Formats: sequence, C-alpha cells, structure tokens
Amino acid sequence: MPSERPLIEESTVLHDGPWVHRDVNANGIRLHVAEAGAGPLVVLLHGFPEFWWSWRHQLSGLADAGIHVVAPDLRGYGASDKPPRGYDAPTLAADIAGLIRALGVGQAVVVGHDWGATVGWSMAAAYPAIVSRLVVLSGPHPLRWLPALRGDGDQRRASGHLVRFQVPWAPERWLVENDAENVADLLHRWGGPGFPDALAERRYRDAMQILHVPNRALEYYRWSMRSLLRRSDGRPYRRMMQEPITVPTLALHGELDSCVVPNTAQGSGRYVSADYEWRLLKGVGHFPQEEAPDLITGEILRWCKSG
Repeated sequence: MPSERPLIEESTVLHDGPWVHRDVNANGIRLHVAEAGAGPLVVLLHGFPEFWWSWRHQLSGLADAGIHVVAPDLRGYGASDKPPRGYDAPTLAADIAGLIRALGVGQAVVVGHDWGATVGWSMAAAYPAIVSRLVVLSGPHPLRWLPALRGDGDQRRASGHLVRFQVPWAPERWLVENDAENVADLLHRWGGPGFPDALAERRYRDAMQILHVPNRALEYYRWSMRSLLRRSDGRPYRRMMQEPITVPTLALHGELDSCVVPNTAQGSGRYVSADYEWRLLKGVGHFPQEEAPDLITGEILRWCKSG
C-alpha cells in the first residue's frame, strides 16, 4: 500500500460566506458542517467528487427564507473525520441520523445529491421517523442500479468509472495526478453547459487532494459494488431497501446528466408509497444545485412547505 501524503490542508474547505463552520459529534465520528439560518431543519448532503460547498447557493437562499440549514462534509470528505471504515450506506445514513439528533431536533428535511441522495434514500428506509421529507438530486433509488447496469446500455456506458474505481490504489493516484486534473475532467464531463466555472473547478480539485480523501471517496463505490456479492451487509441492505419508502419524496434530475442517465432514476417512484414527484430539468447536467441554483432552492422550499 503506497503511503498517502498531505497535499492540501483540511482548512482549505472552510470557505467564508453567510454561514458558520463547526464540528458536530455523531455516530462516533466528528462531522464538519456549514450552518446558516433559523427555523425548521434542512440537511444538505453532497456527492462525489465534491464537499459541503456544493450547497453554497442553497445555504444562503434557504436561510434567507427562514430555514435552519446544515451542509455537512460526509464521512471521509473535506474537514470531517476520515476513519478507515464505515463507507457503506447504512453507516453513512446512521451518521446523518446522529447528526440530526445532535442538533437537538426530532425531524429534518433531507436533501441529497449523487451519493448524498443514496444516503437520503437509505435514511428514509432506516429512519423514517427522522426524515420528514426527502429531496433527491441525480440519485436513483439504490435498487435501480443493478437493473439499469444490466439492461440499459446508456447507463453502462456512463458507468465506466464504477469499474475503474474498484481496483486498489491506482484510482486514488489517478484522481490526484497532475493537480487533480481528472477531477476537473469528471466535473466537466458530467455537468451541463458552462459547469464548472474556474472557481468551482479549483475548489473541488483542491478538496480531493486532502489527505485520505481520494481513498475514502472511492470506498463508497467499492462498497456499492462488493456488497452486491456479500451476504453479510449487501443482502440485509437490499432487504431494507425493498420496503416501501413512506417519506414524501421529490426527485429532481438533469436531462443532460451523463453520469446517472435519467432513465435510471425515473423508475424510482415504484419504491415510494408516500407522495412522490419526479421532475426532469431541461438544460441541466449532473449537478443541479450548482447549475440551476435558484430553481433548486425554490423546489426545496416548495417541498418543505407542501407537507
């Protein structure tokens, strides 16, 4: 195993803005959060290859609308703890359930993008009493992945990174080589026209070069594939996810998403017994909260108020 070297300090993700930074202990680890506003709680969960800053627009927009909004760095990312284990969906869901409890509230609206959406779906299944409403961006119900990869050529072609990320250590080096230029390539390839701008690209390239982040970020993908073959954790997780989701769910997806093709996500409603709404966003790629920030902030507010 090659040694990892710190290229960039964790403090690089503590960007200033109309929010505050603090650490919260939850589920046995320390989670860094950016926090703003007062009122009902909304928790924003980022995806790969990003960190809490992907929600910068929603942090200010939701806070201005009377929402207490919290955007954590997920386990292994940014300024949160990066333990060697715990990158399975049930543990990640327990992290955020613990975070909500640690914030002193009984329920929250959970909003997740990409891997954050997987965490959100998992929370809705495992902790329905804690999740009052769910919003998922660019993230199908977890049980949609296997049939999509088997039966949809477009999704198979879009998912080459899933195979690349399974081998040990070479993908970590690939992510950070040449100042993380491959992170920039993924962002440009998956995003819609004009995304990312120079500032966003720089910040995501920097954040991926923090010690341990490349490995921990890839462990999410390794668990997702290996759990398909394991009885110990994969089978109980799939059994849990087969139960109908009883949390009202809004699914937002970019029509130009070339990472998770719309057809993969569109069938997620079959797993939801509560109110469910699907919306395809024209001209938007894999990162809706950044590509169409005002639209996404408005949709989150609408869903919060429709309960």
